[in-house]
Amino acid sequence: MWAGRFAKALDSMADDFNSSIRFDCKMYKRDIMGSIAHAKMLAKQGIISYGDCESITEGLASILDDIQSGALEIDMSCEDIHMFVEAELTKRIGDAGKRLHTARSRNDQVALDIRMYLREETDKITELLRALVADIADKAEENKAVILPGYTHLQRAQPITFGHHLMAYSMMLLRDISRIRDAQARMNYSPIGSCALAGTTYDTDRQFEADELGFSGVMQNSIDGVSDRDFCVELMSAISIIMMHLSRFSEEIILWSSWEFKFVELDDAYTTGSSIMPQKKNSDMAELVRGKTGRVYGNLLGLLTTLKGLPLAYNKDMQEDKEAIFDSVETVQMCLEIFAPMIRTMKVKAENMYRAAQEGFINATDLADYLTKKGMPFRAAYKVVGQLVAECIDKKCVLDDLPIEAYRLHSELFEQDLYHEISLETCVSKRISEGGTCVSSVEKQIAYVREELKK
Repeated sequence: MWAGRFAKALDSMADDFNSSIRFDCKMYKRDIMGSIAHAKMLAKQGIISYGDCESITEGLASILDDIQSGALEIDMSCEDIHMFVEAELTKRIGDAGKRLHTARSRNDQVALDIRMYLREETDKITELLRALVADIADKAEENKAVILPGYTHLQRAQPITFGHHLMAYSMMLLRDISRIRDAQARMNYSPIGSCALAGTTYDTDRQFEADELGFSGVMQNSIDGVSDRDFCVELMSAISIIMMHLSRFSEEIILWSSWEFKFVELDDAYTTGSSIMPQKKNSDMAELVRGKTGRVYGNLLGLLTTLKGLPLAYNKDMQEDKEAIFDSVETVQMCLEIFAPMIRTMKVKAENMYRAAQEGFINATDLADYLTKKGMPFRAAYKVVGQLVAECIDKKCVLDDLPIEAYRLHSELFEQDLYHEISLETCVSKRISEGGTCVSSVEKQIAYVREELKK
């Protein structure tokens, strides 16, 4: 490729070190489609003949067919996928193949390929997110009235419904879909025609090529077109947030399925056993999702570090972008693929949830509200209820079991109706504020999510 300038071949170890084909080979389809569009543009502008264009497009189409059918193996001794395709094309059609690289560089070619590749992969991520959100909404509807303790600081705090808790993750994942779409929109601009960095002396039509490939427009600065990878960083950031949400969900699933909680039971298809302890049922899929989150974070930080000191324009350091972004994309897709059926098949142990909610004085806030609504200042009510909780702890009982006489020693505002007011069902049903935990609110949340998914 650069034989005219160099007097001897690259050292074999250096050649292998320099090569990227072992990971950029997955972009073969996008490379070929981009080259077909480039050939059409060159012919349209009179830079190559229509005859050469026809030979090039037919040759490229045959290469694509042969790779996909298995008739042609990608030669891993080539430096990158671009040179493999070009060499194979020239072998098949002769000198016309050598004209394909007119008015472009590998710098803008690889920038084009990776944008096209990621554009398709983000569509897959979006669909997987949509499927997971839908499954969570279905599970929430099944459990919209199931009561369990809500936690803050991992301490029992207030009674909520399991449907309400699940819908929090639906909302997070909906925002993730939005972030992925935003990242996709910004990456959907064509860098091809930027060439090495300064553009070209040929009268090209960059917009024609962009239109052929489904881009929204062209990169407006040729240096920016070849030298920046902010679209990779942005996508990896969005993927990292998805993984953070999945990891938090995984942590709760791991806790809920433990012997100490017994709130849920994961299907056997998404758990493993122990090689030595026959009683074990481990939530390994959730644990792996939690673990892989750190890996995705590392990819993001690694690429940010790679890019932070690079002068303009293209530098070979930027070859490091692909392994990081490819791994992050594949990891989040794999995690989403396993997560949805794991949630769908998860069994909810409603009785255990309710039993846990009966303990921990999680209706204490409602008892304070009871006094406040009868005229007592909230801080005074807070103190009274705190004293009642301390009394219950001393007597090893719960607020529901304390006799009315004990209540009235603390305040004459207490009446028999307090027991109804602090029942778990009442505590949940009276949380009527928008976005709250009452059943009707959860139903609205589910309806909202399903409507968003239709969009």
